Amino acid sequence: MMKKTASAAVLFPGIGYTCDKPLLYYSEKIARERGYEVIRVPYGGFPAGVKGDAAKMYQCFVSAREQAENILAEVDWSAYSDILFFSKSVGTVVALSYAAEHGIGARQVLYTPLAETFRFPVDPAGVIAFHGTADPWAKTEEITRICEEKGISLYLTEGANHSLECGKAEQDIRTISDVMRTVESFLS
Repeated sequence: MMKKTASAAVLFPGIGYTCDKPLLYYSEKIARERGYEVIRVPYGGFPAGVKGDAAKMYQCFVSAREQAENILAEVDWSAYSDILFFSKSVGTVVALSYAAEHGIGARQVLYTPLAETFRFPVDPAGVIAFHGTADPWAKTEEITRICEEKGISLYLTEGANHSLECGKAEQDIRTISDVMRTVESFLS
């Protein structure tokens, strides 16, 4: 039997937060530096006016999930000894649902997860989550409660929005640096 040695890192973006934005961009760089094969899941084509509209949000999830299935259809997950999913916002729901349906024991880095993310099973030892306390898409109290109940390590950024930004460049640069240090520690 051949020993699996390859590692894969998969990027699941958000609705307007592409793989080229800071959280996923630097996550990809870290993964590549550590020898991971990086797979981007560049779904799109979402409707406008999603925030606050549960029906449109669900439509976005269904669309992103279907696109992820198509994009990842040819991946042989059994070829990898280590699988890491980086996901942002609605991508956190897509990543956990995809892992659950396909029986993939991927470690998960969840950037600004939604409450719906946690409907899917996770191994708390293999998951970390980041949330801004001024995130208009997810309530801090709810995300904190769910993470505590599930035993998931949650890192809060005071005053940060859904992109983990506060609006001041110097502070945002420090935040991204702190987040990436935490991710690197999680990967070690």
